[in-house]
Parts: sequence; C-alpha cells; structure tokens
Amino acid sequence: MSALPIDALSVAASGVARSEGVWAAAWRRLRGDRVGMVSLAVVAAFLLMVLLAGVGLVATAWQAEVGVPNAPPSFLGAAPKVAETAIAVPTGPVLDLSDVDPLAPRYAEWAERAKQFSSVATPRAETLPFGADRLGRNVLAKAIKGAEVSILVGVSAALLATLIGTVLGALGGFFGGKVGDLLEWVYNVFTSIPGILLVFAFAAVTGRGVTSVVLILGLTGWTGIYRLVRAEFLKHAVREYVRAAEAIGASTASRMFRHILPNVSHVVLVQLSIHVVGFIKAEVILSYLGLGVSVDQVSWGTMLAEAQGELLLGHWWQLAAATGFMAVFVTAFSLLTDALRDALDPKLRGAE
Repeated sequence: MSALPIDALSVAASGVARSEGVWAAAWRRLRGDRVGMVSLAVVAAFLLMVLLAGVGLVATAWQAEVGVPNAPPSFLGAAPKVAETAIAVPTGPVLDLSDVDPLAPRYAEWAERAKQFSSVATPRAETLPFGADRLGRNVLAKAIKGAEVSILVGVSAALLATLIGTVLGALGGFFGGKVGDLLEWVYNVFTSIPGILLVFAFAAVTGRGVTSVVLILGLTGWTGIYRLVRAEFLKHAVREYVRAAEAIGASTASRMFRHILPNVSHVVLVQLSIHVVGFIKAEVILSYLGLGVSVDQVSWGTMLAEAQGELLLGHWWQLAAATGFMAVFVTAFSLLTDALRDALDPKLRGAE
C-alpha cells in the first residue's frame, strides 16, 4: 500500500472534505443551467466559424461574383427571366467603306487577332443558399466573413475597455485621495459628453478600419466598468484579508491584483461579456453610418447598409442573413452572460 501525503492523511483523518474552488463551483453551476449550456454551444460554434474564416478555410471567396445579380435563395427558386427583344439585323449587300474609312481593310485582321484573346465568361448561379447581393456575391459567405469582423471588433474593444476600466478602477478605489480625485475628474469628463458625440469625435480623428473602431469603442466604453470596479476595490481594500496581507509584508501591487482582483473577477467578467454584446451593436451602427470598417471589408453593419437599397427592390435576403446571424449570436451571448452572472455571483456560494 502506497503512503498517502501528510495533507491527504490529515484531511482523511479529520473527515472534512476539501472545499470546492470558486471556478470549479461556477462551472458546476453553469453546467446545471440548460439555457446557459446551449448558449455556450452556440457562442462556441460562432467563435469556431470566426477562427476558420480567419485562417482562410471558409468564406475566402466572399468577394467573388458567383451568382447573377440579386440571385434569390435556393428555396425560392430562380427568378423569372425577362424576355429579350430581338434586334433586327439589316440585310443586303455589304457596303465597301474603303473610300470613306481608310481603316476598313484592317477590320477583318483585327477581328481575327481579337479572337485569340477572347475570354470565356464563367457561368453564374441562378440561385444560392442565402441568395446573392446586387453584384452577385454570395450572401452566406459575406455573413460568415462579416461575423469574423464584427465579433473580432466586439471582443477586442471589450477587452480594451475592460483593461482600462479595471486598472483605473483599481487605482482609484485602492488609493483614493488625490489619485482617486484625479480619476474621478477624468471619469466625469468622459461621462459629461454625450456618448454618440464622443464616438463621432474619435471616429473623425482615427478614420475608418477595424483598428480604429476598436480604439473608438474601447476608449469610450470603459467608464461603466471603472465605476463598478472602483466600488468593489473601495469595499475590499479595508477588509481583514487585505490588512493581513499588508501585515505580512505584501506589496501594494500584490494586494491589489493578487488578493483583491480575484475576489472581484466576477464583476469584471460579467461586464466584459455585456460589453462584447454592446460593442458588436455599436460596430454595426458605425459601419451602417459609414464610420466603421473600410470599404474593402465586410461586416454585419456594411451588409445592412447595402441591403437598404436592395430592400426597396424587393431583395430582402441580405438583410435577413445579416440580421439573423447577428440576432442569434447576440441573443446567445446575452443568455450566456446571464448564466455566467448567476454562476459567479458570490451570494449564491453560501446558498447551496
């Protein structure tokens, strides 16, 4: 019989089971939430799709004109063809234009040369699974590529805003005094300006593009996280475990980020999830207004902007595809955020 470690022997002898970790308990509660697990599966499927699109395995030819303009979805069938009016070809003897046009003798030679460089037109599909846009591009491929851009922007901007808000909130809540007053002044300046005007001001400076949109949303969206994190640090900075860490010689950074931050991580994580949803919506609005991604890229917002003109002609499938993809992801992510908040809520730990 192999010898057990001393800690294991002491736990077995005392008959007290080792307490479950915070993250293990949160994962156990999340697994018991059916809606949360379904939402997690949907979000994971979207993230996998974004990863495959990023490495070039899917939706690589979203700019290719593979269908006829405004080709309908496959379940609607091909659009009825418009009858072409035949043009009458004049008959009679061929006129000799040599006396009038000195280049007339060269026309036959040029026609033979042109045949050598003639290209064969690639046949276009009459229908596509989700239809085609006004240029004949596959709407399904555009929606997948648009998901890559929109989700990348939402996640990156939320990470930037969470980082800024968490660091500033930790400094303001832990130190207080002049540092807290300075950060409160910065916070009040940002919140005193209407959010839409602040976004437009940053957009005018940074221009268009994915990086610009991430900076715009990240630099304007940190205020809410700052307020919550600052309140949590104010509450935890005076608690016994922080005083005990200070008594044994723990540094300021250690007390802030090794002792307090893990205990407020549930607030940070939930705010991160909420901001991902909000920033995806914001990117769609910015791209719809022409302030988002550049013209050579596609996102759900640019698809909605293009679909505006197509909808007037009765071509609704690009609007439906972009809206459907966005609605499914945003709804699943919102439900997952609610499930995470319930799983990480410290009030529930003692209620089990």
